[in-house]
Amino acid sequence: MKKVMFSLLAAMCMLGFTACGSTDSSSSSAAHTSAQTQADQQETQAQQAEQSAEVTEAEQLGEENAVPEQTEAQSQNADTNESTGADTIVVYFSATGTTKGVAESIANVTNADIFELIPAEPYSDADLDWNDSGSRTTIEMNDPDVRPAIANDTVDLEGYTTVYIGYPIWWGDAPRMMSTFVEAHDFSGKTVIPFCTSGGSGIGRSGSNLASQAGSGNWLEGGRLDAGISESEIEDWINDMN
Repeated sequence: MKKVMFSLLAAMCMLGFTACGSTDSSSSSAAHTSAQTQADQQETQAQQAEQSAEVTEAEQLGEENAVPEQTEAQSQNADTNESTGADTIVVYFSATGTTKGVAESIANVTNADIFELIPAEPYSDADLDWNDSGSRTTIEMNDPDVRPAIANDTVDLEGYTTVYIGYPIWWGDAPRMMSTFVEAHDFSGKTVIPFCTSGGSGIGRSGSNLASQAGSGNWLEGGRLDAGISESEIEDWINDMN
């Protein structure tokens, strides 16, 4: 009987040890799995943080290297002109973009350099209201002595033999800012061709007035050119002047 009891006790001990071992193994496995999961989560978070930093840096570089639309739209640097070796240059002022389009077409036809004059004080829609007797442009055009400042008059005309000068017609004449420009430069030995855009008015005496103010250069009559004029029409216009 003792032997039987001893065998039963031994068997029960073995079962207890087995159960403990199984529990310990399960606990160990669960702990390992939990640790692995935490490690994976930390690695994922680190990768996401790194990717976010890279995106932020790329956005910052993009903003720093971005070029304003107005500067990109200009065919020539607005602050200085770098001659390409051409003997012709188109210098223009455009308040609404109409003269700009014509100037670019002339530059394409003549393989000329191009330079846009920018007013030191930009003209607003209210400034351009010709129906308002108190608008800025009305006041300027009523005073022949007004000389609005130019923000970027760094254009160097040396080396050019032909200069096209473009502008919109305001109150039958060139904007006073064009007087500021021609009075500041020497046109000696150059052929100067004025051109204008307008809603219907011709070039009138605007070209001859600028010639008188410049005091130098061989000024041709020039003419009015329509918005959207084709390059073939520009070629015809140029040939008619020769």
